[in-house]
Amino acid sequence: MTTGAGTPARRALRTPRAAGLAGVLFALLLAAAIVLIRLGIPEGADAATAPVRTDPARRDAVRAALALVPLAGILFLWFTGVVRTHVGAAEDKFLATVFLGSGLVFVATMFGAAAAASAVVAAPHPSSGAVASPAAWEFGRRLAHELMTGYAMRMAAVFTCSLSVMGHRLRILPRWLTVLGLLVALTLLFASSAVPWAELVFPAWALVLSAYILAVAGRAGPVAATAD
Repeated sequence: MTTGAGTPARRALRTPRAAGLAGVLFALLLAAAIVLIRLGIPEGADAATAPVRTDPARRDAVRAALALVPLAGILFLWFTGVVRTHVGAAEDKFLATVFLGSGLVFVATMFGAAAAASAVVAAPHPSSGAVASPAAWEFGRRLAHELMTGYAMRMAAVFTCSLSVMGHRLRILPRWLTVLGLLVALTLLFASSAVPWAELVFPAWALVLSAYILAVAGRAGPVAATAD
């Protein structure tokens, strides 16, 4: 028979493990989707002759990646909710509001980008006998990239920054992880639209953060970290 004193301790350990696992899965799924979309629907001079327009295998790969985006979004929401629960009543209300709001907008914008990319992939290609309008292809491609790199990644920057600052203030994140989060936020804020593949720093940060949460959850004693 369990005691009332033991229940909160077990909950405190289960919550970070759940958050870490959800974060790891989210990071892997989002990274895979970004890579496949980048390869199948490129930017710049290669856009007009993108392999996804003529190669069925590449189209299927991009479709599979886009099918994982809703699952990644669900895992991200789970990760966000459990992290807020882990922070508890001591959270900074202002930063917590910004953190939650930016996370919700990120998911919504990511879904919009995936929907635009799905429309591009579903467009007819030459082998089907019905050639998609180049203007329609270019519009869908630009919309997908702009939603992901111009809007979703900037919301990810706000999410990363607010969580890093809040974690530092409440001493639940070490200083090195706070600095890493701020660097990732700056990269997403200023370089995501101009530097190809820069958006991969967000799932990489989520993976590092999740690994840290899982490591802390496996230790005995309180979860709070020192600022060393």
